[in-house]
Amino acid sequence: MTAATRSRSRGRGWRTRIALALASVACACARAPSPMRPASEPAAQLAHLGWLLTAIASIVCIVIAVLLLVPGIRGWRAGSAIDPAAVRRGGGERWIVIGGIAIPIVILLGVFIVTAATLAKTSHPPTRARFMVEVTGHQWWWEVHYPTTDPTQNVTTANEIHIPVGEPVELRVESRDVAHSFWVPRLQGKIDLIPGQTNTFWIRADTAGIYRGQCAEYCGMQHAHMAFEVIAEPLPQFEQWLASQRAPAAAPTDSLALAGRDAFQRQACSLCHAVAGTSAAGKLGPDLSHVASRLMLAAGTIPNTPGHLSGWIMNSQTIKPGNDMPQMYLDGASLHAIVAYLGTLH
Repeated sequence: MTAATRSRSRGRGWRTRIALALASVACACARAPSPMRPASEPAAQLAHLGWLLTAIASIVCIVIAVLLLVPGIRGWRAGSAIDPAAVRRGGGERWIVIGGIAIPIVILLGVFIVTAATLAKTSHPPTRARFMVEVTGHQWWWEVHYPTTDPTQNVTTANEIHIPVGEPVELRVESRDVAHSFWVPRLQGKIDLIPGQTNTFWIRADTAGIYRGQCAEYCGMQHAHMAFEVIAEPLPQFEQWLASQRAPAAAPTDSLALAGRDAFQRQACSLCHAVAGTSAAGKLGPDLSHVASRLMLAAGTIPNTPGHLSGWIMNSQTIKPGNDMPQMYLDGASLHAIVAYLGTLH
């Protein structure tokens, strides 16, 4: 291979790598839960505010760049960057007052007024919310509670929030350990979860779908893996989901799942997790009464499949280091049975 051929080959290789990198970035951006792709009216208002602020910031940067570059280019062409006669004449105070004080005051005042108006519109629902959800942040997962006037009809789940389409849903959020921040970019702004304090917020989805949420406040080493899913569905489906979640866990019918239930209650699993209708009543970890119906495991870290569930049970620290679940020492038969049992909990 000649030098020219090698040079052309290296050039094609770099172009291919750059193209793949750009394609990967584009795909990642397309899948990211961007606030600039709103799926509700409050999120749309926040997106408009974001675009406005972006445009203002871009214009300011361009103007500053022009003001810096033009005099430099003129001085370079004239052979001197500074004109001593112009320095002696002075006269720059007016530009300082106009460009450095008056214009920024006008811009910042306008931004403040628009931002305050947008926040006022999005902070409270236009109509009274018929549904309320309590969300508690933990390191590093989300406890979700649907309270009712009848405690026997309450629903507790984890890392997954179901809401009816087109209905404002009141959120009451708090934290059990450190400060977290609840954020569903395509549905609403952020609300902080403060230990010892309950904050109230609301969300609404105008279109059915699955919307990814994320903790937006650094809360420890697994902050990036503290996600959740908001599932917006028509009201009849939402009410059907609530009814299914209120029901106790289905009793296993085959021998393998029965052995798994016994192993689950015999092992340390039942000390940390609860399964409605059984003796498992742990409160340290997520409620597993209907874990098989959830889309993801470990707060949005891995898909809810038997393979991923097995890996999580045996050694969750290899998947999400630092979480509170200890390494389990199970034989293959017990692990297989427990996974089969959890797979029946729809």
